[in-house]
Amino acid sequence: MTTSSSEHGVSLGMPELPAPAYPDDVRERLETDAREVIARYPDSRSALLPLLHLVQSEEGHVTRTGMQFCADMLGLTTAEVTAVATFYTMYRRRPSGDYQVGVCTNTLCAVMGGDAIFESLQEHLGVGNGGTTDDGKVTLEHIECNAACDFAPVVMVNWEFFDNQTPASAKRLVDDLIEGRVVKPTRGAPLCTFKETARILAGFPDERPGAVEASGGAGPASLVGLRLARGEAAPARVVHPRDGGPQDEAQDRAVHEPSPTEHLSSHDAPQDTSASDPTHPAGPVAEEGE
Repeated sequence: MTTSSSEHGVSLGMPELPAPAYPDDVRERLETDAREVIARYPDSRSALLPLLHLVQSEEGHVTRTGMQFCADMLGLTTAEVTAVATFYTMYRRRPSGDYQVGVCTNTLCAVMGGDAIFESLQEHLGVGNGGTTDDGKVTLEHIECNAACDFAPVVMVNWEFFDNQTPASAKRLVDDLIEGRVVKPTRGAPLCTFKETARILAGFPDERPGAVEASGGAGPASLVGLRLARGEAAPARVVHPRDGGPQDEAQDRAVHEPSPTEHLSSHDAPQDTSASDPTHPAGPVAEEGE
């Protein structure tokens, strides 16, 4: 690596100084954890991904010091470690917030409102993609599909799901995070900080009371194909739309009452379409060539 002149933006060809070492007490603690991780794998270099999470849990992002530590523990070059750390987006390369707020802007979430949510949060927080609020609480980013399309649009905080969001609910969410109020994911484990999440991803147990018992599997819409493949009938049902709009009496009688463990998708709710909206009729559809 080379350094550049900040004044003229010209590369001076000077080698970058070695990464500073961790303080002795920090390194000793990290080495103990790293050896526990490495022992899980027949080939030590296979432990690189969890070790990167481990060093990320120390400083909130993967620093040059962290990458040098991984290289030393695994007998790799820093170039090999850097190649992995820069490939995966879950590894942060610069300081970021206690809460990583990711808005899915992949196709389905985008058309269901993900783009509007992301735009409103940028304006509300005053940051761009990858930006962090001045208080260091929230980092905002757009993310790719998180396999929760039946709950679109989805927002994730430190990789925990917040389903069926709107611009208004997403703004309330980030305000609660900034103000330190308790925030509960739609499903999954209770929310913790990004550093704590990184340590869990490194393979260490989540010792918070009730965290392991918390569950959050796929939603009913995701499991329809599996149930049909097993020969199970897929029950027809109608649920209230997420905006809590009024339903007529016949629909109210047909509403499915979910069990305490079932989380319903807003996609199961009746949606306005051109066929049901007389003010915006679709008109006849012409066949190809007509």
